[in-house]
Amino acid sequence: MKKHFWGRLVSGLALLAVAAGISAGTPQHVAAATKGTFKVGMEAGYAPFNWTQNTAANGAVRIQGSSDYANGYDVQMAKKVAKALGKKVVVVKTSWNGLPPALTSGKIDAIIAGMSPTPERRKTIDFTNTYYASKLTVVVRRDSKYAKAKSINDFKNAKITAQLSTFHYQAIKQMKGVIKEPAMDNFPAMRVALESGTIDGYVSEVPEGITAENANPDLTYLRFSKKNGFKTNPEDVDLAIGIRKNDPDKAKINAELAKIPQKERDQLMNQAVADQPSTTSQGNWFVALLKQYGPMLLRGTGMTLFISLIGTVVGFLIGLLVGIARTTPVPKNRGKRGLRAIGNWLLAVYIEVFRGTPMIVQAAVVYYGAALAFHVNMDRTVAALFIVSINTGAYISEIIRGGITSVDSGQFEAAHALGMTHWQTMTKVILPQAIRNSLPAVTNEFIVNIKDTSVLSVISVSELFFSAETVAGQNFQFFHTYLVVAGIYLLLTFTISRLFRLVEKRMDGPKDYDLMTNQMQVDTPKIK
Repeated sequence: MKKHFWGRLVSGLALLAVAAGISAGTPQHVAAATKGTFKVGMEAGYAPFNWTQNTAANGAVRIQGSSDYANGYDVQMAKKVAKALGKKVVVVKTSWNGLPPALTSGKIDAIIAGMSPTPERRKTIDFTNTYYASKLTVVVRRDSKYAKAKSINDFKNAKITAQLSTFHYQAIKQMKGVIKEPAMDNFPAMRVALESGTIDGYVSEVPEGITAENANPDLTYLRFSKKNGFKTNPEDVDLAIGIRKNDPDKAKINAELAKIPQKERDQLMNQAVADQPSTTSQGNWFVALLKQYGPMLLRGTGMTLFISLIGTVVGFLIGLLVGIARTTPVPKNRGKRGLRAIGNWLLAVYIEVFRGTPMIVQAAVVYYGAALAFHVNMDRTVAALFIVSINTGAYISEIIRGGITSVDSGQFEAAHALGMTHWQTMTKVILPQAIRNSLPAVTNEFIVNIKDTSVLSVISVSELFFSAETVAGQNFQFFHTYLVVAGIYLLLTFTISRLFRLVEKRMDGPKDYDLMTNQMQVDTPKIK
């Protein structure tokens, strides 16, 4: 192995240490930079309450860490609240399940995302007074027999679902005779299931039902009378702003909400319905989709490739060091044997923990847990790189260890017989072969990382799949959007596979290499 490789290895580890140092010092910088801001968490994909768009049109607000903008009823209410607090709105785009931990860990100051103040949620966070009085409905296909339902009891044998972690899903038990399907993560997923016939309907709110009906002529929402509709309490369906326990701004926020009359709230909702992104396209659907949402998908692709590339490279360096450490020979000295045993045990724990738990759990624990337990406010991109790197390192360390042990033991013995030290044996003889043997598996890890970055939306990372969910939730062209995204993923993985195959061939060397040829002998000797 050439010396400059090890120089790059040390440089890479130094950069990793610098990144860790920067992330550890983030709280003070963030506190200074975000003073005077009102950080609001939302999905930015639940029109007409909130959505993502490419420009600042119609009073949209820039999404933190992105060149996209958020708009909708929730955004306009957030602007009013922030003005009353004397602050500036900052929208933090986060998946639905990531909103509560983002609030409790201090990543955001409030949740304004169409959330109801249910008793379960009140156990962990607090809520302001109502900012929108909601009403439940059921969205079905227009050609379905359930489209003529007049009561929630007219859905016998219907397959019904709702969004995960919402009162909507709990309300399904009021519908007698229905088949309660598993809850889904978001509304785009439910719309896809409804259009494909996997479900017969999903419980939603009237504004979302209006949006679904206007966007897709094949869908409709049902209008129930008070007598025949869902029986709900205000805290179950009315929407409120989620804040941390004992938030000092609660009184100011409630005072501002009290100043907004019902007429103005209705106007804001009507305006949001009118301003939401168009779901109709003219001409070729592919061209129309790329023209309207191409920049968003391109940024998501760039983020996916950036995180997976850096995570794989750093993970390879970590795995290489761990793999070497776990294959060092047993020292003769008793004390050194003990230190080696402890070190191997710690490395084994690291490998088992990060190979035995899902990356989405690791992301939530590291990003939110660091803020809650140690008050370390990590940047989301730094956190994503850290998570992917250490996760990849755990897998690659075993790959490298297997590559090292696969080299014939006779080569170790021959190197030692020539007077080589263990370090010289590893760098000059063993590692070049081990890395070459391990390269296909490392390539596979790179490809897996490209696909697994989709789970990082839980910590607000807008990678390719999260961007695709946003697009599909706004244009209602689920098949078309996911087909394009599948093509992007395939292009990335295919290109990477071919590039690494070229690297493998380069490391194999020439196939016509003659073992009998050396510097002093250029012709194959002839036996007389």
